[in-house]
Amino acid sequence: MPRYALRRTGRVLFVVWASYTLTFVVLFLLPGDPVQTMLSGASGSGSAVDPEQAAGLRHQLGLDRPVAEQYVSLLTHALRGDLGVSIRSGAPVTTTLTDALPDTLAVAGLALPLSVLVALLLAVGGAWPRSAALRRAATALPSLGTAVPSFWLGLLLMQWVSFRWGLLPATGGGRSPAETLLPALTLAVPVGCVLAQILGRGLRYALAQPYADVARARGAGRARLLFGHALRTASVPAVAMLGVVCGQLLAGAVLVETVFARDGVGRVAVDAVTHQDLPVVQGVVALAAAVTALANLAVDLAIPLLDPRTATEVPHAG
Repeated sequence: MPRYALRRTGRVLFVVWASYTLTFVVLFLLPGDPVQTMLSGASGSGSAVDPEQAAGLRHQLGLDRPVAEQYVSLLTHALRGDLGVSIRSGAPVTTTLTDALPDTLAVAGLALPLSVLVALLLAVGGAWPRSAALRRAATALPSLGTAVPSFWLGLLLMQWVSFRWGLLPATGGGRSPAETLLPALTLAVPVGCVLAQILGRGLRYALAQPYADVARARGAGRARLLFGHALRTASVPAVAMLGVVCGQLLAGAVLVETVFARDGVGRVAVDAVTHQDLPVVQGVVALAAAVTALANLAVDLAIPLLDPRTATEVPHAG
């Protein structure tokens, strides 16, 4: 188990480094000049940019140095927790992300249990009913949920729940359950449907195994068979998917925060990409990679508790 945990931790560090490095390369290859974009925005659209002013700002930001030197400097500072300074606002990137993160976590933190609940309801609904028609209908719902665009679902929830029924506020930057429920549902439904497809497939496979027939022969009821035997075995692939789900929740925050006019990491990312604010873009990517990698690490460490065989070390040939 210690070697298993150590290998998974090493993968986390590699994923965060690789994401940060790849983002730096992609941003460097993109056309355009962030300094020109910044000065044009500050002086007004269509205004000429003073070359001397642009050169001075480029030197101040270190953008006139060789690419390798820029990368080493940025990586060294990032390892110390310093993600640089926003080209647009001049504020530290760490402060910008720290201020925006609680609003995003409020939505994503509520969306995660909601997505698990949606997955359980749909997966059990596809395995519990005695009617084959009901099982087929419940099995088809996850595919429909994954096909629905998130922005359309958000607008639909806003139209019916907020404007027509007046049950919940349509917009707002608060972190109360009332203000975060609709954005969280918008994130949770498609993610929960993906989990439901995996969990439902696992439940149907588990219920067809010989041990399920033995349990039935011993008089186990449907509830005991489903929740006492099949669910634990079937949940391993779905739990493994939770690490990816956390990354999807952060990615979905970009769209949800735009639809519901909320501040958060998603809005910060959109603004940074629009204005070519390279340090902020790199900071957002590093944050998303770290959260996703840590979530995968937690899942990797939890899976052996459900299935100890996954932690067995396989000897390498030679």
